[in-house]
Amino acid sequence: MAEKKEPARKIVADNRKARFNYEIGETFEAGIALLGSEVKSLRQGRATIAESYAEAKGGEIWLVNANIPEYLQAGPFFNHEPKRRRKLLLHKRQIARLAQGIDREGMTIVPLRMYFNDRGRAKIELAIARGKKLHDKRETEKKRDWDREKGRLLRASVKG
Repeated sequence: MAEKKEPARKIVADNRKARFNYEIGETFEAGIALLGSEVKSLRQGRATIAESYAEAKGGEIWLVNANIPEYLQAGPFFNHEPKRRRKLLLHKRQIARLAQGIDREGMTIVPLRMYFNDRGRAKIELAIARGKKLHDKRETEKKRDWDREKGRLLRASVKG
């Protein structure tokens, strides 16, 4: 059987702390309503989504606090505000599922990564997540350390 090819993605921003700070549930792919200068800035790979989150208001999902720096060649009149709220483009069922996830206690919408898909469209991967407590984070850290140590021990036993 032929292998499935992974879709060509150019990752612009990655929220690496999200998997450490949150228990990730269901994930969604959403489009982003952007201005021209924002797209050009993203193509340069200049964006951060580490402190950002998404909120549901009035049947729409908005990306809040995502930083896309100004595009220098755009000039003062055609540029954008770096941390403005951006509308996310989803189907009504997906919006309803995300809004329902927020209504449950302790759940939030966290952006995991921002990328360009194979058609050149800017997309963002969102997840419904629950914040981890301090002891959960310690447990994750212990498991990661043990897995790393186990790998070292296995490699040492194969060599010796």
